[in-house]
Amino acid sequence: MYDAIIIGAGPAGITAGIYIKRAGFNVLVISKNESALNKANKIENYYGFEQPISGEKLVKNGINQAKALGINIVSKEVVGIKYSENNHYEVITANQSKDEKYITKTVLLATGANRNRPNIKGIKEYEGKGISYCAVCDALFYKNKDVAVLGNGEYAIGEIEELLPIAKTVTMLTDSKEYIENRSNNEKLKINNKKIQEFRGTNQIEEIQFEDGTTEKINGIFIAQGTASSLDFAKKLGARIENNYIIVNENMETTIPNVYAAGDCTGGILQISKAVYEGTKSGLAIINKLREMSKIKYYK
Repeated sequence: MYDAIIIGAGPAGITAGIYIKRAGFNVLVISKNESALNKANKIENYYGFEQPISGEKLVKNGINQAKALGINIVSKEVVGIKYSENNHYEVITANQSKDEKYITKTVLLATGANRNRPNIKGIKEYEGKGISYCAVCDALFYKNKDVAVLGNGEYAIGEIEELLPIAKTVTMLTDSKEYIENRSNNEKLKINNKKIQEFRGTNQIEEIQFEDGTTEKINGIFIAQGTASSLDFAKKLGARIENNYIIVNENMETTIPNVYAAGDCTGGILQISKAVYEGTKSGLAIINKLREMSKIKYYK
């Protein structure tokens, strides 16, 4: 059991982890190290660096600082978060063994902002009308129906595995991208490698139009493209979202109890200084919440 699990090892997540660890709590950071900062060649506007530093180096420095404090950092891809017993949460990772569980009292979402949402005609129009972002939440609506999962990685495989026991058929839509080998040999699973042109229907989604002119009838589509982001996890948990950003209160807590968000995923200026500030603020808020849970007097 962890006191806090942080998803994301960028400036927001690592900053929060440092504060939580220094307060004496057991914290785990899970990340695939896919921070947008890794693509920044030179950073020249961050306090304290006389010479430019690369984003990759800055991220590495932060991770090494956390490790020096004894923070456990796991390099895995998080594919889901679900409610556990006693108001706790279970964080699920790709290829997780059956006896391996990451249970926590609090969660911090800090994977950055979504920058690669699917740009396919019809997705926005049919959200909530056959297009979903959460197999755990919505699978039962599609019992014995034909559904598809848009994606080609571990995140998509995780959604497929949730749907196979319930749906009539499940099609993996790779949108012409290479896909990882599926762990399931279920006869209900199909793979479609065609490039998607648009999703169509009347009041509900009804079919997929491909660029080669062919179509496929469908009852529902689950979006699981790329790696799951903070926004994806927030949607699955039912947290409030506005304009593709997670809504938080003054303590960086989402509308879901004991689930926090910090950094680019909350909107505003997408800068390192803002991420560090929100990492600090969320870290202190989590410390206070954990002390409150333990009936210990907490900071004001």
